[in-house]
Amino acid sequence: MNNREPKVWVIDDDRSIRWVLERALRKAEMHVTCFSNGVGVMEALQREQPDVILTDIRMPGIDGLDLLRQVSARYPGLPVIIMTAHSDLDSAVSAFHGGAFEYLPKPFDLDEAVSQVNRACRRGREERPEEVVMSKAPDIIGEAPAMQEVFRAIGRLARSNITVLINGESGTGKELVARALHRHSPRSDRPFIALNMAAIPRDLLESELFGHERGSFTGAQSRREGRFEQADGGTLFLDEIGDMPAELQTRLLRVLADGEFYRVGGVAPTRVDVRIIAATHQNLEDLVRQGRFREDLFHRLNVIRIHLPALRDRREDVPVLMRHFLAQAALELTCEPKVLAPSAIAHLKRLDWPGNVRQLENTARWVTVMASGKEIHAEDLPPELNASFSEPARDEPWETVFRRWVRQSLKQGQGALLDTAMPIFEQILIQTALEHTGGRRQEAARLLGWGRNTLTRKIKELQLDIEIDPEEPSSDEDSARSPQIG
Repeated sequence: MNNREPKVWVIDDDRSIRWVLERALRKAEMHVTCFSNGVGVMEALQREQPDVILTDIRMPGIDGLDLLRQVSARYPGLPVIIMTAHSDLDSAVSAFHGGAFEYLPKPFDLDEAVSQVNRACRRGREERPEEVVMSKAPDIIGEAPAMQEVFRAIGRLARSNITVLINGESGTGKELVARALHRHSPRSDRPFIALNMAAIPRDLLESELFGHERGSFTGAQSRREGRFEQADGGTLFLDEIGDMPAELQTRLLRVLADGEFYRVGGVAPTRVDVRIIAATHQNLEDLVRQGRFREDLFHRLNVIRIHLPALRDRREDVPVLMRHFLAQAALELTCEPKVLAPSAIAHLKRLDWPGNVRQLENTARWVTVMASGKEIHAEDLPPELNASFSEPARDEPWETVFRRWVRQSLKQGQGALLDTAMPIFEQILIQTALEHTGGRRQEAARLLGWGRNTLTRKIKELQLDIEIDPEEPSSDEDSARSPQIG
């Protein structure tokens, strides 16, 4: 920009939004012109062009996306920032596909908005991509600010073939994000192939990934294509990449570098064009430090990272997600959808949801089958959500609370209670003991009546997010077996 004041046009049918933005932008030494809707904007552009346009999506007359498309077609160098209070994945992707410089979900931080306008004024754009027809596939649901960041990232990456690493706890929906990235990419008409590293036995993983030739090992009675060949031209989603064995990490690195590989027992290389999207619930940086994950492979995968928030960090999304899953369950079971009462909504939003969105989806299926009435109240929820290990009254021993939970679970026809209770029981013991010892595992193990190796094994089995005390000496065996899970 020159030394003159940048010219900014603000288009929004909400007078308060126009007033607040105009005040903030003028304070930042910008010249601001406001419009109450998009009608007449294209005509005004024929007379004068601003340095950047901020426009709402939903307005009377002409909506923001229509205006964006017209501006991008006629003035491809003019940055447009889309604002919306109705944030979802399709609108984010549509905004970026239509040529938006930035996507700003409301309510936004004023400093962030001014910063984006300044950046748009400085950079401008050399060209804008053409409009595309959006897929009508189901959205990823989320209105929380953390999910808006996810939508924004998917929108920015929609036209790219770049490698993406998705990080988040189990059950947060990492595969949904991977599928959305594929669905909105130039490879959308080619295969999307998913493979979970933790679900395939180690001795079969190489064949699963790269295929094998006939007779290459016992049982290989014919040639078989691996997942790389199946995904040629499309996207290969490698879930739980942190569980990939070291020898396969080396082979994957070569494929990413050279674009070719050998089938098991093969003598001729096979060349493929595959976009890699990887996901993990673990902290790969910690695995690299422990020597359990190759650093060069980590840097190959960690080009763009998307973090998926845990459900407890987006509690405002619980009611809308639950309603969606209840409608989905009703369709699957060909019955009338259940309706959430306020008491159920309040209770659901208070819970921590260790199983995240997947646990919420299973809860919706459970109440669709088990609840007798159409309206779901707090007492109609699964017993483990109502009475599970809640803090007892001061005069009520924990054994009584536990016994009540067992009785209610049995009355509801629940089975495999040990599978539910034992992991939580051990998790609480371990975490509380480590809190008491300040993270010193040797002392915590002694207080629990275990050896240190047993404690380390339990932490790994339960996938607990527990760091090693840096001042505590550790054996080589403990270092090799201690997980660092993010």
